[in-house]
Amino acid sequence: MNNNTYDAIVVGTGVSGGWAAKELTEKGLKTLVLDRGRMVKHGEYPTAMKAPWELPYADEPTREDVLRHPIHTRPSFYGITQSTKHWFVDDLDNPYVETKPFDWFRGYHVGGRSLMWGRQSYRLGDLDFEANGKDGVGVDWPIRYADLAPWYDYVEEFIGVSGSVEHLAQLPDGQFLPPMELNCVEQEFAGRLADKFNRKLIIGRTANLSAPLKHDKSPQRATCQYRNLCMRGCPFGGYFSSNSSTLPSAERTGNMTIVPNAIVHEMIYDNAKGKATGVRVLDAETGKQTEYFARVIFLCASTFGTTHILLNSTSSRFPNGFGNDSGELGHNVMDHLFGHGVSASVDGHEDRYYTGRRPNGFYIPRYRNLGSEKRPYLRGFGYQGSASRQNWSRLVDEPLLGEDLKRAAEEPGPWRLAMSGFGEMLPSHDNYVTLDRDRKDKYGLPILNFNVAHGENEKRMTKEIVDDAMEMMTAAGYRDVKPYHVEANVGAAIHEMGTARMGRDPKTSVLNGWNQMHACKNVFITDGSCMTSSACQNPSLTYMALTARAASHAVEELKRGNI
Repeated sequence: MNNNTYDAIVVGTGVSGGWAAKELTEKGLKTLVLDRGRMVKHGEYPTAMKAPWELPYADEPTREDVLRHPIHTRPSFYGITQSTKHWFVDDLDNPYVETKPFDWFRGYHVGGRSLMWGRQSYRLGDLDFEANGKDGVGVDWPIRYADLAPWYDYVEEFIGVSGSVEHLAQLPDGQFLPPMELNCVEQEFAGRLADKFNRKLIIGRTANLSAPLKHDKSPQRATCQYRNLCMRGCPFGGYFSSNSSTLPSAERTGNMTIVPNAIVHEMIYDNAKGKATGVRVLDAETGKQTEYFARVIFLCASTFGTTHILLNSTSSRFPNGFGNDSGELGHNVMDHLFGHGVSASVDGHEDRYYTGRRPNGFYIPRYRNLGSEKRPYLRGFGYQGSASRQNWSRLVDEPLLGEDLKRAAEEPGPWRLAMSGFGEMLPSHDNYVTLDRDRKDKYGLPILNFNVAHGENEKRMTKEIVDDAMEMMTAAGYRDVKPYHVEANVGAAIHEMGTARMGRDPKTSVLNGWNQMHACKNVFITDGSCMTSSACQNPSLTYMALTARAASHAVEELKRGNI
């Protein structure tokens, strides 16, 4: 036990786990960091520098890839190629049950999905933190924007977020690096939306370095190279990932011990002490069982990874799952509306092009249900999109050969504009995951069963997402305006959250306003599990800010002897 005892344990190394590791080690705690997947260090990205002709099968999935990744090759996803498939789990070895269809996309390795995320980084505002309380939906957030604003500042300054200052109440500004540029068609569209609808179109706020960081704490990171190959892993450190940013900072303190291939499957609880004392771990390679101990534990294993651990940790004190006094553990699953959008052809601008491959698009912030406006649904949505000129691939079906084909391929094609809506999903106790103990994965652990679906509010919002986009593009004067719908289940936005929500009342929530478990004060949860509502903005920046805030509070509570 003495050899396996630390001040703190962090479970998971994604955006939340990496931040927990950084903050706890920098504050002097000897910290054990556990990840269920293999070790990946910054720069160890096997396909990052490969040219297209160096990738087999034209970078397309093989039949074997599709067979072994039936979830990750669904129409709603974009990840399984020869250059990225090593980041995604084998669905046959890691199954789950779908009482209702759910798209669960996973990566089991050090760094988690911080290596594959879309990097869009938006703050939630008071509109979002107050919404549940005002609407009588779910439970009220136990915090407000003012509680998190300084931590948003802290995180943005460290990771580097490029963006523009817009002075929008529904989308608070941040500490930005210079914004990337909208191209000529996007600028035109922005002007027409402003003139005809008084709506904003801005460049996306992304965790890609458009300029050097304003601090010297990440010497391993350089500015974005505009390759737009981010999902392969960036050896330049041009975008934020745990591997390129927070984990190296934690390692430099000398206070971090990181153990890969360590599947945490159960919490250890001491009835006499009334607190968690550690975790039980299964070695993914050898099957060896190990127990580790600490004074404080941060669960950052991803929404469903954390939920699995808690549901699997039953005892006389917690017969229905660790910390589940409220009965809300595993419930209130949320994900953003996804897969519904509109595209159009844009005439003109044939003499204009762009440089590089910008790893970012435009963003239309939420404009519905602000102020006194009342739509036939609660909350709102934003759009993410881009304009570009079609490339040589448009000629695949053209009857051209030889010199004619080569000459046509040298010329850029016409401009196209497309955008998709991201809408808020309301929390509901009826959307939940449970543990199926009769079915096991390859490690012999029970698997999750998903019972989650969009409700009437989301269905009404989806219709308006498409209708509004059609109206905006038509009014802008574009042609061939068409809606599109990707076959996407809940989960397809990869923004799952809500299963161990924060709240003011232990009877209706799992965590307090410090991301601290009501029923066990030395356990903190700062991944997507903790979210009380989803807003419509990408949530990862909020996870990071909540983690930094919770880690600071945990260290202070340890010093006071309260945990």
